[in-house]
Amino acid sequence: MALIVKKSQLPGVGKGLYTDKFIPKGTKIIEYRGEIIHWKEYKKRVEEEKDGYLFYIRRDKCIDAYNTPQYKARYANDANGLVRVKGLKNNAQYEIHNDKCYIVATRDIQAGEEIFVDYTREYWDAIRYNLKKGLYKKKKIKKK
Repeated sequence: MALIVKKSQLPGVGKGLYTDKFIPKGTKIIEYRGEIIHWKEYKKRVEEEKDGYLFYIRRDKCIDAYNTPQYKARYANDANGLVRVKGLKNNAQYEIHNDKCYIVATRDIQAGEEIFVDYTREYWDAIRYNLKKGLYKKKKIKKK
């Protein structure tokens, strides 16, 4: 299976992740990879506005894909995020297996479809709160 990065179907979010082959439900599509850092280091990066692609596993193991654009999993968007398009729904979820994070298909995904993964309600609640408090610039919010 080849995964392709190109403009997302969600307006204003930038790039998205697409498949060129059929993916059956339950398939591990791709591992979420990046630099392994501690939560304290990530908090510093937030202050420097060098964040936006974090996957939290535990305090001493966070995957930060901000500086690793070669790892394509970071381009999967959430169809239930701040920007929504009628008819687009999440078709994948994050799963942890042996301290690694994978994007896994929650339904069959057809060739040519964009891969949408659930960032969770808690994630979006935190983003909305931070936007309301002025902690983020709306244009900065693009990814996980």
